[in-house]
Amino acid sequence: MKQAMPVNEQQLGPNLTFYDLHPPATDMLAEVTQSLSAARPHLHPKYFYDETGSRLFDAITTTEEYYPTRTEAGLLEQYSGDIQRQLGATGTIAEPGAGSCQKVRLLLERWAPDRYMPLEISRDCLLQSTRELSLAFPDIQISAVCADYCQALSLPSDSLPGGRVVFFPGSTIGNFDPEERRQFLRGLHHLAGPGGALLIGADLQKDSARLNAAYNDAQGLTAAFNLNALHHLNRALNCDFDVANMRHVAFYNPEAQRIEMHLECLKDQQLKLGECQLTLKSGTRIHTENSYKFSVESFTRELMEAGFTPRGCWTDPDNLFSLHLASTD
Repeated sequence: MKQAMPVNEQQLGPNLTFYDLHPPATDMLAEVTQSLSAARPHLHPKYFYDETGSRLFDAITTTEEYYPTRTEAGLLEQYSGDIQRQLGATGTIAEPGAGSCQKVRLLLERWAPDRYMPLEISRDCLLQSTRELSLAFPDIQISAVCADYCQALSLPSDSLPGGRVVFFPGSTIGNFDPEERRQFLRGLHHLAGPGGALLIGADLQKDSARLNAAYNDAQGLTAAFNLNALHHLNRALNCDFDVANMRHVAFYNPEAQRIEMHLECLKDQQLKLGECQLTLKSGTRIHTENSYKFSVESFTRELMEAGFTPRGCWTDPDNLFSLHLASTD
């Protein structure tokens, strides 16, 4: 693939190399103005994740109601040996959207790959997490790639030979709408390369009461997380959301097979967006996130449509969550 800009390469330690692919900057004001002015107002979920939002999400994952994180962790703990036997020797683990690089630690400990390649758009987050990781795993070469993984990537030349195991944990794949998901899975196929594989988590369909509870926890952490997107926009753009008069709304949509998160205006909102003024009427809902739920069979079909060959699937006894292993060959 052609790269839009030259790759900056820095050697930050004996086993840590940092590659900057110059992810394009977003015009936040233009993007937010367009999305809030749409016939169906919406916000991109990335606006959840300032420092406060990241702390809130970490807290959500520990609540009694929110099952995905602990269920997936249990599956990795129990079945990492079985998965490795399916894969054989692991050369490189690549992780798009690696964040704090916490979930991959178990695989690094047990599989001892030659190389770990996290891809993350936030330079600061990537630098901090990989510096810590390089000290914890001195025998693993770390190629940290600062890039927007949803766009075409030009991979570092030293990571190209051989296939990679792409690790995409969590229920993040469910945040993509169907067509976006098809394109993204094809991108993961390209990232894995010939002889590569994908290990990916997918949240499963279940009783709607359990799903609704997971996104409406008793402590109100998910509500605070959703509303924090507006605090984030107020700080960044001075857009004057009256957050006290906005309400978190989350529910399972059985027809679309997804959780939907919205923010509802409890009174008219008078917003400033640069030189523009925008009124959102009382009762207007701003759509902030989808989280699609799958069956093992439906997600396996999606992997096959993206060019993968299924190699294994592991679920918990209650069929809450699934881990899928698929190869590119």
